[in-house]
Amino acid sequence: MPTFPAAVDSRLPGVGTTIFTVMSALAQQCGAINLSQGYPDFNAEDVLFERVAHWMRAGANQYAPMAGVLPLRAAIAAKLTDLYGTDYDADTEITVTAGATQGLFTAIAALVRPGDEVIVFEPVYDSYVPAITLQGGTVRRVTLRAPDYRPVWDEVAALIGPRTRMIIINSPHNPTATIWSAADMAELARLTRDSGIVVLSDEVYEHIVFDGERHQSVARLPELAVRSVIVSSFGKTYHVTGWKVGYVAAPAALMAEFRKVHQFNVFTVNTPVQFALADYMADARRYLGLGDFYQAKRDRFRDALAGSRFELLPSRGTYFQLARFGALSDASDKAFVEWLTREVGVAAIPVSAFFDDGRDEGVIRFCFAKSEDTLDAACERLCRL
Repeated sequence: MPTFPAAVDSRLPGVGTTIFTVMSALAQQCGAINLSQGYPDFNAEDVLFERVAHWMRAGANQYAPMAGVLPLRAAIAAKLTDLYGTDYDADTEITVTAGATQGLFTAIAALVRPGDEVIVFEPVYDSYVPAITLQGGTVRRVTLRAPDYRPVWDEVAALIGPRTRMIIINSPHNPTATIWSAADMAELARLTRDSGIVVLSDEVYEHIVFDGERHQSVARLPELAVRSVIVSSFGKTYHVTGWKVGYVAAPAALMAEFRKVHQFNVFTVNTPVQFALADYMADARRYLGLGDFYQAKRDRFRDALAGSRFELLPSRGTYFQLARFGALSDASDKAFVEWLTREVGVAAIPVSAFFDDGRDEGVIRFCFAKSEDTLDAACERLCRL
């Protein structure tokens, strides 16, 4: 293969391969049980696959409308109204995306300009900062501290200034498995009141909240809803992460800007899958029961590790569990997860990977979106330590 004849001036010089790819590759290489990357090892219901096949056979195999097929957009709008009380217009305020990551990137590309400041909360999911950097924005970080990872609102207020364009939030939160309270959302509303700040709300785990808690969407508060772009994921909700289908909801003025970019970086999304998802959404129990489904897995995982030497932090949402390993090793979290993968046969993610400065608090992340057999086998290995 010939080499490029000039030096490449990278726009992301500090970005390498994501920790998820690295650990999943190591897990495969070592034959380890992969509790690192956040995806299920089980299938969706057959009826969902049957609906996709139905629409393929019915001829829904050409380009869908740029914003998404109307039945799916209407189903999303109805869900948002039913759950959160805010009405979104299916024609002008809902767009179907090629997964949540595309929705997040497109929102940032459409709304952040060179010199704008964007506030993020770290440990921060790894796709936010590169997207901000590519738009010429400046990242401002608020640190969430173990073990409760609660936002300190005085610190947020201190970062808000005349150049603040966007605040990115993520609840339920990856990687910490925490959720924001109604009081947190009220503080966010107070701090952004009478400003031009846009809230980009990553709500891909909106249906995975435990112990009787309620997901606090920005759509619940009218004064936040009018300035917010919501991103969610069918892959997380229906156990089909490889389909890469999600959606964005936003007021018409913000959505108009979003679609200007969306039409050129994706244009449209898989047509038969969209129609199938619209059919599948007709039974709300399929997403309303997701919290109980994953809470059972969380409890099984936590109960099995109760006698281990790991210190389990609270898991209030998502399908992740954080754990301290100080009783087992004084190694760095990156070194520990590599050892755990190679020598114990269980892969996890070091939480330091979600901090810009690589802050190591001795905490790792497990994913429990796995079958009972997978979880039991992993816990048996972890409990030997």
